[in-house]
Amino acid sequence: MNSISNSMTKQVATVSSNQTIQEAAALMHQHNVGAIPVVDQGVLQGMLTDRDIALRTTAQGRDGQTPVSEVMSSNVISGNPNMSLEEASELMAQHQIRRLPIVDNNNLVGIVALGDLAVNQLSNDSAGEALTNISHQNMQ
Repeated sequence: MNSISNSMTKQVATVSSNQTIQEAAALMHQHNVGAIPVVDQGVLQGMLTDRDIALRTTAQGRDGQTPVSEVMSSNVISGNPNMSLEEASELMAQHQIRRLPIVDNNNLVGIVALGDLAVNQLSNDSAGEALTNISHQNMQ
């Protein structure tokens, strides 16, 4: 069994819930990512995506000073570092998510994206299946 800890990104850029959307967007730009975990004192509080910013801030006429806590998704699905690549891809497909924060003892220790799963030769089938399930369910 190949554990997710071997495929996850361990140096994860994060934002706190009291930072502004403008600060979060700047971090996303700096790190070239479309999603960033929201972490307060090491504990995962939520996720913020570029889509969250567009739909929950810009489209509603809110400004860049809006706190992340008002825009983030707080019902976050997470994995643990001991789960297998297959378990992670099944969880991602089941919940239609492209990024899975990895948490150990309530602390964020990494993140895995579908692309990370696809890079691993042992998980190509799992990543492809997850992407197919996510894409198929989003089209319904």
